[in-house]
Amino acid sequence: MKTMSLLTAGVLSAMLFGCGQPDTASQQSSQASMPSAENIAARAGDVSMGMEYNVPVDYFTLDNGLKVVLSPDNTSPTVTVAVYYNIGFRNEPRDRTGFAHLFEHMMFQGSENLGKMEFVKLVNDNGGVLNGSTRFDYTNYFEIVPSHKLETFLWAEADRMKGLAITQENLTNQQGVVKNEVKVNVLNQPYGGFPWLDMPQYAFNNWYNAHNFYGDLADLDAASLEDVDAFFKMYYAPNNAALALVGDFDPAEAKTLVEKYFGGIASAEIAPQPDLSELRQEKEQVFNKFDKLAPKPAFAFAYKMPPRGTPEYYAMGIIDQILVQGEDSLLYQELVKNRQITGDVGGGINYLLGNMFNYNGPMLWMSSFTHDDNISREQITQAIDSVVSQLTEQPLSEEAMSRAIVKIRSSLFDAIDGYYGFGRADLLASFALFDNDPNKINELEANFKQVTPELIIRTAKEYLRPTNRTVLTVTPGEDPATQPASDKE
Repeated sequence: MKTMSLLTAGVLSAMLFGCGQPDTASQQSSQASMPSAENIAARAGDVSMGMEYNVPVDYFTLDNGLKVVLSPDNTSPTVTVAVYYNIGFRNEPRDRTGFAHLFEHMMFQGSENLGKMEFVKLVNDNGGVLNGSTRFDYTNYFEIVPSHKLETFLWAEADRMKGLAITQENLTNQQGVVKNEVKVNVLNQPYGGFPWLDMPQYAFNNWYNAHNFYGDLADLDAASLEDVDAFFKMYYAPNNAALALVGDFDPAEAKTLVEKYFGGIASAEIAPQPDLSELRQEKEQVFNKFDKLAPKPAFAFAYKMPPRGTPEYYAMGIIDQILVQGEDSLLYQELVKNRQITGDVGGGINYLLGNMFNYNGPMLWMSSFTHDDNISREQITQAIDSVVSQLTEQPLSEEAMSRAIVKIRSSLFDAIDGYYGFGRADLLASFALFDNDPNKINELEANFKQVTPELIIRTAKEYLRPTNRTVLTVTPGEDPATQPASDKE
């Protein structure tokens, strides 16, 4: 579902650390003769932007298992209603690939009391915006509407959680829509699916992490009404979901309304989560794909991330800021300014699919860019290794640590206060769904400030080593292996 502009979605991802906004401050050396690491860490921890935040969090669980987070904010007369279901690309069953994405579309085809696309019309008629998306570990739906319409949209979300209009007509129609989306976004698009869709298929070895997230079209074609109904009942249940409300509302009244509309929905027997674990990578992997629509070569590289929530994970958040977020980042300076390998470089944790908090399994830190034909893969990897060595050979300077903390803090403020509450709702729903603790939103800054220069070095040595890297290049043109023999030289 794409009812809100992709530009807006991209801005929200940037706010949430996925691909930070450019910082035009002049580049400074990240290393220097410096005080002790303890002093540096202490000074970085003292960085302040002149304000503090404490997000109000009221968290409870209904008897049917629905996790509910309320976060009142009366800065504007709007409310964000966000429902996150714990079913994403990679935890869908093997023989039901693409179903998570299919249901993103099916959720707008009607429910018991709303006809086809009437949910969308209801939002539009009330001056709101809405969207839905499918990600690694969840499928989400949200509306931003006038706050006096909160009850209306709690009713509407509960109506489709209770049951969808799963008819053969709707199923056939949405199968066609999904196929067309694949054609438009991937098959008929230069660099389609690169690198967000492609890289996991090369970097991961566990099928659940590595299968094509759009799904096997044969699985979608073979889907029966019984298959689709069973999938909905198993995963679209209150005990497999989190509801976040952010905005101008009275918490006591909101609790009453949530209980009124969601409390009577039956829980379900949820399928066990699959084993998503990955083997430790011990050898660099290098792959190439051909793209007949690509105007120039492209290069992407990825490293497997530390486990979510560990000290090394937060260190990678700092490293991400230093490496690729903004024009003062090391990769931008080296690849764009110094060596002129490319005109721009992007990247991040959970790159192009969200932020570093809204996933729940193995993840990649990834970066990508295009370049001219005369640039070799060896030139690029040598430049990347020279940048990484700046993080592994000696501690970061006080200035570099402080600058990264400021950028993290700025992004966090933007996320919490941005776009009428959606950024806050996204974080709260993710922490409720995956950690059963939305109060983690108020611990993020402290966790980043615990990162020391020594931890940066240890993390970079372990996770940015070449043997933990996967490289994927794009070569313009037809794949010679697929050309008829008469066309080959």
